[in-house]
Parts: sequence; C-alpha cells; structure tokens
Amino acid sequence: MNVISEQRTGWRDRLANWFEQPGPRNFITALIVINAAILGLETSPDIRELTGSWLGVINAAIVTVFVVEVGLRMVAHGPAFFRGGWNVFDFSVVAISLVPDSAGLSVLRALRILRVLRLLSMVRHLRFVTESLLKAVPGIGWIAVLLLIMFYVFGVMGTELFAEEFPEQFGTVGLSMYSLFQIMTLESWSEAIARPVMEVYPWAWLYFVSFILVSSFTVLNLFIGIIVSTMQEIHWAEEDAKRQAMESRAHDERERISRLLEELKAKMERLESRL
Repeated sequence: MNVISEQRTGWRDRLANWFEQPGPRNFITALIVINAAILGLETSPDIRELTGSWLGVINAAIVTVFVVEVGLRMVAHGPAFFRGGWNVFDFSVVAISLVPDSAGLSVLRALRILRVLRLLSMVRHLRFVTESLLKAVPGIGWIAVLLLIMFYVFGVMGTELFAEEFPEQFGTVGLSMYSLFQIMTLESWSEAIARPVMEVYPWAWLYFVSFILVSSFTVLNLFIGIIVSTMQEIHWAEEDAKRQAMESRAHDERERISRLLEELKAKMERLESRL
C-alpha cells in the first residue's frame, strides 16, 4: 500500500514539475496571447463577418486547452492546489470562461478578457511585479491616508479662501478636493485654476505651490519608494531561498558522499579481514 502511495505521489510530482518547465509554460503563454487577440478581433463586426465561425472555433479550442491544463494541475497538486493564490486565480479566470452566453450573464461574458490576466501568473517577471505590488499594499494604504488628509486640509483652506470668487472650483470642500486632484496631476492646472485665482488673489501662488510640493513631489514619490523597496525585499528573499536550497543540496551531497565512503571503508575492512 505504501509503495502504491509513493508511486502515485511521484507521478503527481513529475506532472507538477512538467507544468513548470519552459516548454509547457511558453505554450500556455502563447495561447493566452492568441486568445487575447481573438477576443479583441471578435469585437469588430466586419472581422466577425469576414472570418465566420473560425474565431469562435479557435477560441473554444483554446479554452478547452486551458480547462485541461487547470484540471491536470489540480490532479497533480491535489487539495494543495487551492492553497496557492496564483492557482486559485487561474482557476477563477478559466471558470469564468465556461459561463454560458445567456442574456442574464452578458456581464460575465464580457469578463472573458480576464483570461489575459493569466499572463501575470505565467510570466515570471510579471508575477514578480504583481507580488511586489500586492505586498506593498499596506504601506501604500497608509500613504493614501496621508494623501487624503492633505487633500482635506488644503480643500478646507481652499474653500475658505476662494469659494466666494470661484464657486465652480472651490464652492464646497468636495469641489475643492476635486480641483486639487487636477492640480496634483499637473493637467492644465496653471491655466485652468491657478492663474485665474492668482489674478484675484496674487498671493494664491503660495497655496498652489505648497500643495504641489506636498502632493506631487513628496507624497507620490513615497509610493514609488515603497514599491521599489518591496521589490528589493522580494528579490533578496528569493535569492536567500535559492542560496539555502543550494546549501541544502550541497549538504545532502556531502552526507551521501560521507555515507558512501563509510560503506567503502567497511567493505575494505571486511575484505582485509578475510584475506
């Protein structure tokens, strides 16, 4: 019974490892790109009329390959398949592809394009960037809170200072915060907002310049800093894991060589005793 279990486990391990090889991964990645192109072409009535049902047939064939792939991976990993975040993501995206094209599920049909997001799990560099962004979410959240506080403070100040002359931009706190968001993006902020206000309030440049310095040049750069720092942490963690794996393999090799030498020594001693 144990032999059968070990054989089954070995077969599953080989299947799981096979899906991690460059060949199968590149094949699935190519199908994802082709499928994305097909979904884009299907939005054009002229192309649908020109190709007839061929796009639908190719799309169905690709979806079938995706279903088989995910099914085999589920068999290979067993219940542990759903303990991996990327595995659950792939399963969910493929499951959406199987939703029937009924009128009540037209929104889910539109979500078929989410299959393109499987590139995030198949391409190692994209997966690294995505994991870095997800890991940086707590830090980004606190920076977002800080930015929201800055928006609120400057929004209240802008409403108090400029609401009387510029009600469309600073009539309420909400309008002021929206105007400040436009200023933060540096999109036509000078001609559309700052200069008209400065014609009435010449000292208003202090308000706008200080807000830009705080938001665009300081707080937003913190976002970049946290993401870069997180990417470095994940990179060094992966390097440490690789180094530990190499040291573990080297240790196992040394232990195996030591056992072989001891067995050889024992055999030589037995041979000498016989002679």
